Amino acid sequence: MSSTLIAVVLALALGHYVTPLAQLRRYGWFSRWVAWLGRQMGAAFASPFALILVLGVPLALTAWLQHALSGQFLGLAGFAFAVLALGYCWGPRDLDRDVEAIEEASDDAARERALAQLTDAARPASATDPASLVQAVFHAARRRWFGVLLWFLLLGPFGALLYRLTERGAGTEAGKSLPPAQLAAWQHLLAILDWPVAHLMTLALAVVGHFDAVHAAWREWHGARSGQDFDFSIGFLDAAAQVSVRQALREAAAEREADDIDDDASQPADAPLPLQALHAAMAQAWRILVAWIVVLALFVLAGHV
Repeated sequence: MSSTLIAVVLALALGHYVTPLAQLRRYGWFSRWVAWLGRQMGAAFASPFALILVLGVPLALTAWLQHALSGQFLGLAGFAFAVLALGYCWGPRDLDRDVEAIEEASDDAARERALAQLTDAARPASATDPASLVQAVFHAARRRWFGVLLWFLLLGPFGALLYRLTERGAGTEAGKSLPPAQLAAWQHLLAILDWPVAHLMTLALAVVGHFDAVHAAWREWHGARSGQDFDFSIGFLDAAAQVSVRQALREAAAEREADDIDDDASQPADAPLPLQALHAAMAQAWRILVAWIVVLALFVLAGHV
């Protein structure tokens, strides 16, 4: 339905331009729910199967609302719920503003503080390492944008909340209170949810970026893992992102050398290489997002969504 496309565009626009809405993306209730359930279940909470109950209650409520509101008030109730659900699960922080804060930092200490907002404790990055910054941008884009978006497109509000709560449980405040066996189950579920997201991001990156370089990196990564057990690893996305950004930087340098001008006023030619890589990675992430929306629009026009 075309309402899916409209809901996506509206939710993204509200999230990007109405910054106070970001303050509403709070998941403290989920951390409290996990802690309360842990106290009630006692030793049984250590089982990885407790994940089913932790996720099941909020997801069951979401599924019920999604079904109950579908078709109500000429579909407007379901549409509004979809926009609210996607807007709530998006982010939670604004990726563009986090990247801009790194680029505009006045000194190294400020840049490191800004970088800490982009990354998470499990995946630290260095503000002086271009490859580390590229990896951080694509990791954040997958967790903040593309994971939520894909599962929303597949399952509606249920899918968006499934991804966000799994991401919260696998590595944030809620995850810190989980027993090791259950935390491993959360991380495995998140890896499963991330796997198709990473593949579609890589495909879009090849289409909007440098197809031959991305395809070669994808094949090289899989070739290096030949014979290993399948484990939902998505390292191919980082490999593809690195070569795509390097190729973009080489092309930009060649253009500046040929024209003796800097066509991009937002990123001066004399910017340090790490910041150039950061800027290029963010541009690639936006191109992927636009490509996804264009494909969704084509499906709508074809009558398949």
